[in-house]
Amino acid sequence: MYRFLAVGLARGLLRVAGRRGRCHPVCLLPGPPGARAPPCRGAPRGRGSGLVPLLAAPLPAALAWSSRPAAAEQERRGAGGAAAGDAEAEIIQLLKRAKLCIMKDEPEEAELILHDALHLAHKSHNTEAITYTYDLAEKLFKATMSYLLGAGMQQEDNAIIEISLKLATIYAAQSRQELALAGYEFCISTLEEKIERERELSEDVLSADDKANTRLLLGMCLDTYARYLLFSQQPSQAQRMYEKALRISEEILGERHPQTIVLLNDLATTLDTQGRTDEACVHAQRASDLARQVEHPELHVLLSNLAAVLTHRELYAQAEETYREALRQAELKRDEASVQHIREELAELARKSRPLS
Repeated sequence: MYRFLAVGLARGLLRVAGRRGRCHPVCLLPGPPGARAPPCRGAPRGRGSGLVPLLAAPLPAALAWSSRPAAAEQERRGAGGAAAGDAEAEIIQLLKRAKLCIMKDEPEEAELILHDALHLAHKSHNTEAITYTYDLAEKLFKATMSYLLGAGMQQEDNAIIEISLKLATIYAAQSRQELALAGYEFCISTLEEKIERERELSEDVLSADDKANTRLLLGMCLDTYARYLLFSQQPSQAQRMYEKALRISEEILGERHPQTIVLLNDLATTLDTQGRTDEACVHAQRASDLARQVEHPELHVLLSNLAAVLTHRELYAQAEETYREALRQAELKRDEASVQHIREELAELARKSRPLS
């Protein structure tokens, strides 16, 4: 019934770096931007799916890195995408380039190329390429971690935590649940202990920026784990993770930061899925209001999600008004997938609110 849109907003806003090394942020883009997350099967009272977090594609989760020209070029080819043969040939070339970068000891470039390959593999529904890309990325991250640990880096270093988080998302995407859970729990517990231990250190020993970076990394881990839990049909546990991540984002980045706005929507997701629609509406409304103020690039998606919550509360007139605002914004953005989705929701809303004869 009333599905919720997923946002193609990269989650690279919580950027962090280890003090002795840098890693690319985990943005969690398991598939091509704009793909729709699957509906939550555990939606309450048969009202259709609950809110879906602001994701770029279906979870559990996957690799994610900064966008690259190859991925952008695929988007420009239009809704149909490249022909299957062309896409497969391009994926093969990308994977060859990634393997060459690994052989030349260029892990960061290899990681970015693998992101392009994964993006294109999802876009062309090439499951064999998706599996191979995950396997290659897993080997890359394990080798990088082994090198860093061998060079004397400690397990609690932010760079090691980031790699561990990436590995956990790979395991989740591969349905290797025990490894995924162990990875998420390691990242979170290690960072929480580290933050508590460093809380009283003076600026001379550890700068405020370093402390903030570590807290932001914890927020990213909580966010990632929360989405895994939500798509594993554990909304109450996901809610607790989202609340912690939101608190960190508000305290360090501010309530008007795009990441904070995304997390507000994601918290609404978990509340709506549990049937707590009044609370969900408060957070979804706040997220939409803030998105208007800062001209958030995904305002139309946030509005559509708010409209769905209003529908669940049977506030049909408000829901229709909000959907129509979302439609106007989606048309301005030329987001055809969202336009189609919102029109479908408006048609469903019209049927839902039609008085019985």
